[in-house]
Amino acid sequence: MKPEPTLYFENLRNELKIEIPSLETERLILRAPKFEDLEPMEVFFADPVRMKFLGGPIKRGDVWRALLRTAGHWQIRGYGFWHIEDRETGIMCGYTGFLKHIEHPEEELAWGVFEGYEGRGIAYEAAKKAKQAGVDFGIKAPISIIDPENHRSRALAERLGAQVEQETIFMEEPAVIYRHSSDS
Repeated sequence: MKPEPTLYFENLRNELKIEIPSLETERLILRAPKFEDLEPMEVFFADPVRMKFLGGPIKRGDVWRALLRTAGHWQIRGYGFWHIEDRETGIMCGYTGFLKHIEHPEEELAWGVFEGYEGRGIAYEAAKKAKQAGVDFGIKAPISIIDPENHRSRALAERLGAQVEQETIFMEEPAVIYRHSSDS
């Protein structure tokens, strides 16, 4: 006998429920994604300057799918991206965390901050906290895959203690792979 659709989906929702831990720093909260993040994400992902090194601007539907992928990555891998929230304002101001690409065998530590939040140490503060938390997920020496021309992200990776491991082509684009040491 086939279960009633309502009951089936209710059970599925309960089975898929996961806890995404929140992390805190002096100025930031790294937290689970939520629906209200869609609007600031749309602004970020539509901006050609912000998206220059991430494949170019994307439209609203793709931003929605990115938000869902963030939640799905936590479900499937047990780790993922946190959304960075400014403690003072409660506004989402970026993202950081881990991603396991199908195209690469290792976990990537990545970050991005929204307009108005660059140059304030927010990406560093958030990525450092995420990197420390990665150890709890078994991620001891992640990589960061960075466009060779993205000098700000390269400088941040180096500030976090990462070193260039190789220059390569990743997803058909030039990339520099940085290795974060487990002790930095």
